[in-house]
Amino acid sequence: MGQISDGATKNVVLVHGGFVDGSGWEGVYQILKRDGYNVSVVQNPTISLTGDVAATRAVLDAQDGPAVLVGHSYGGVVITEAGNHPNVDTLVYITAFAPDAGESVGTLIANPAPGAPVPPILPPVDGFLMLDKAKFAESFAGDVPPEKAEFMANSQVPWGLDALNGPVSTPAWKTKPSWYLVVTEDKMIPPPAQQFMSRRAGSTVREVGGSHAIYVSKPQAVADIIKEAATGSSKAEAQTS
Repeated sequence: MGQISDGATKNVVLVHGGFVDGSGWEGVYQILKRDGYNVSVVQNPTISLTGDVAATRAVLDAQDGPAVLVGHSYGGVVITEAGNHPNVDTLVYITAFAPDAGESVGTLIANPAPGAPVPPILPPVDGFLMLDKAKFAESFAGDVPPEKAEFMANSQVPWGLDALNGPVSTPAWKTKPSWYLVVTEDKMIPPPAQQFMSRRAGSTVREVGGSHAIYVSKPQAVADIIKEAATGSSKAEAQTS
């Protein structure tokens, strides 16, 4: 997939998840920019879902037309709510949570399947969560170069309990088309959970091998599904108009 195709949605808005910031999107950003897309990265503070939705809506307000809204991990919760913005024409979930009404990350991870990997989340301190630095690479960034994974572990963004437990009110995937990148070796969100959420949302599903940090380790695979969504959503509109 190369340059942006005629009729494709040209604006892309990227939303990061918990424990990280928007800089992890740089590889994806560079590929999409090179191919002619207008790309914005939301620096959502991950203190509360309400605050993160507001930060995302502010970036969407600034778009000059329709946008593809992309979320990784907890960012999927943010786009599920913020995706109701009129400038959003399609959603892309990158190994992300896609909650239904009333659900949050907290409810979705409450009852892990037997044998499923359990993320090494430390007990909350002053209302914030962190991952155990010693286990960060293995659980979050298994296919990221070790030095990079170590940097990610040591530059973690505290994740607020109000973000983890923030419930979605109106899931945008019920009214807007969505794509979902299932990542088959993810140790943070088990593949069966990814498959369940993507099926429920009626998403167009693609699969790739890799870790939870797939947007860092394999930016081309992530950029490809975003470009597919950007093109596919415009084709769907052409067929229905």
